[in-house]
Amino acid sequence: MKPKRTILCVDDNEQSLSHRKIMLETRGYRVASYSRGELALERFKQGGIDLVVTDMAMPGMDGPQLIAAIKALSPQVPAILISSKVRVYDHDSQADVFLARGMYAPADLLERIRLLLVRKRGPKRMQRSTPPRQIGAA
Repeated sequence: MKPKRTILCVDDNEQSLSHRKIMLETRGYRVASYSRGELALERFKQGGIDLVVTDMAMPGMDGPQLIAAIKALSPQVPAILISSKVRVYDHDSQADVFLARGMYAPADLLERIRLLLVRKRGPKRMQRSTPPRQIGAA
């Protein structure tokens, strides 16, 4: 059985956060959920986070600021930025994926997460079909 991946979810809307947490946990992910960017960043610094999903507009540290801080610490960790207010995101962000809330299905989010985690882990290694030959064996 492969180890569970841990996703950091951040959203100041408790209902959205709860819905996303349940959706991800039922798909076998571990979820660390926070309603403030500052607290989420402190949790990220403890390690073990495989991917970040954050809302864009939050009081205090917003989504793009959180992603920038996380990428400064660990550039390989994928990040998804979600916004309920903006349909097209043209600001400078280090997010790997931008999704406008209401413009994607939950299955789309799950597929994006799966693809980002596969890309982070890298492709599966090919198994050798024949064992290596030993040199000098008689």
